[in-house]
Amino acid sequence: MRAWLEHNRHSLALAIQTLRATPYASLFSILVIGIALALPAGLYLSLVNLDRMAGGVQTRPEISLFLKLDLDEERGRQLARRLSERADVARTRFVARDEGLRRMQADGMADLTAGLTGNPLPDVIVVTAAQPEPEAMDRLAAEFKPLPEVDRLIADADWARRLAALLGFGHDLVVLLAGLLGLALAAITGNTIRLQIYAKREEIEVSRLIGATDRFIRRPFLYFGTLQGLLGGLAGWSIVSGGLLALEIPLERLAAAWGSQLTLHGLSPTDSAILLASASLLGFMGAFFAVSHSLRKLQ
Repeated sequence: MRAWLEHNRHSLALAIQTLRATPYASLFSILVIGIALALPAGLYLSLVNLDRMAGGVQTRPEISLFLKLDLDEERGRQLARRLSERADVARTRFVARDEGLRRMQADGMADLTAGLTGNPLPDVIVVTAAQPEPEAMDRLAAEFKPLPEVDRLIADADWARRLAALLGFGHDLVVLLAGLLGLALAAITGNTIRLQIYAKREEIEVSRLIGATDRFIRRPFLYFGTLQGLLGGLAGWSIVSGGLLALEIPLERLAAAWGSQLTLHGLSPTDSAILLASASLLGFMGAFFAVSHSLRKLQ
């Protein structure tokens, strides 16, 4: 056990020494890996902030039920109370026709209503759904439309459907980019390892002659690939965090110009740990396949 630990310590020291021996090449590889990781991480962070901003605009979609003109106001209020007792309804709001007319006049439409002899507006029940998913909105709309008190219905589910489709596309794009750039990261690490193996070809052959196993020879290269991936992950994290800091003040000014507030959220500790672990794992995998293939060719 002590010999195994000692060899692992020695292998890690060799990997660090290799990075120091070629500082410019190592720095270039780490920056390339960092940029490759920063692209999907930055897009993922943009989706997270977009999701939070969209949730702050409107947390629940609504359904507007326009009641029949000849329906008594008390019956409309009873219907609103009955609907509010449903488990799939968060709350209901009854808007009487007189209140609707006053809102129109307050919104600058007094000229349109000046010549009217009566109030043409119906009573309206605004239903807030308990679940914001478009499917739940469609089910509620299908149940409310045949009600005898309802004349027409408007479901505010289109925005939720578009937003869900947009965020779903964004998440799929993040997964696709992460997969492609992960392969690129592994390829970069594998190519670096392959060059190192050919540079140490004679040393590897001598080690085999004195009884060194492939596992013994492979270990320093695996440490190198893992370490390079980890440093690339740190570079990617730094790029994303730096870009977020650079954009925070301009975005706050833009939001203030529109009379709103905007707070950007960076990578959480869990997201950061996943980023670094993924980068290290991809570096390890790239090194493993590259060194295994190269050692087979040397045989």
